[in-house]
Amino acid sequence: MKSLKIIALAFALITLFSSCQSGTDVKQILSNQDTRKDIMNSIAADHNMSVEMMAAMMNNEHGKMMMHEHGMMMMKDHSMMQNMMKSDPGMMKDMMNDMMESCKNDSTKMYEMCRTMMGNKPMMDMMNKMNGENMDMNHNMKH
Repeated sequence: MKSLKIIALAFALITLFSSCQSGTDVKQILSNQDTRKDIMNSIAADHNMSVEMMAAMMNNEHGKMMMHEHGMMMMKDHSMMQNMMKSDPGMMKDMMNDMMESCKNDSTKMYEMCRTMMGNKPMMDMMNKMNGENMDMNHNMKH
């Protein structure tokens, strides 16, 4: 009976030790496209993990280069969008209405949009100007 206990204990220790030693093969996990996509979506959906991922990318030369290229593309896209909105004010109004509709049921999105807008002086100037025009129209309609 005593030897059975020793054998069982030894087996348990060996099993425990071997389970602790098994490392995760990251390349094998990432080689599966569905798993890789799930991992990336999980990181993108979690704020803390996204921040960690950005930090990891900025600490990697290839990541820095990609972030820089992406930033340049975003600036180009931003410039194109500004030009399109200047040439088509109706589009800007439609986009603003779409943004407001999407924020009605999402308080986090509304908070982020307000925070971004309040931190942007040209945006605040434009909103104050629009608010002044609306007040003038309301004042004129009452009389």
